[in-house]
Amino acid sequence: MMDINDILSVLQHRYPFLLVDRVLELEPGRRAVGLKNVTVNEAFFMGHFPANPIMPGVLIAEAMAQVGGVLLLATTGNEGKLAFFAGIDKLRFRRPVLPGDQLVTEVTLLKSKGDVGRVGVVGTVDGQVVAEGQYLFALRPDEQPVVAAGSKAGEA
Repeated sequence: MMDINDILSVLQHRYPFLLVDRVLELEPGRRAVGLKNVTVNEAFFMGHFPANPIMPGVLIAEAMAQVGGVLLLATTGNEGKLAFFAGIDKLRFRRPVLPGDQLVTEVTLLKSKGDVGRVGVVGTVDGQVVAEGQYLFALRPDEQPVVAAGSKAGEA
């Protein structure tokens, strides 16, 4: 199990784009299960859709991808790298995710070769599938300096 501090040590994502709150299970090189608590306080609910708030599909896909990133980056030899989307295949949305839901994502490593990994993802709420598909990731060294917004590389 990983708490938020453990997750922050693996992923580069930060508020408001960190979309995994806890990793419930982790078997490096095999599978991971992550949790996103979806609250009405999420900024995206102000515009999607105020009278009928639902989590945007692209953010469901991103939340599931972040659990995939944790799985790949927690695997020996991948520490300190960044996981980039290289492809999304067969992603289907089955039902909406609403305020108050807990989005649980199970990610299974399907194939890994060098700096490329393919995972299967299944997102559920209360045991019902909300989204499923496959993601392809490219792992790259984290060589870029962190720069403040509005700054150019090399400026502090």
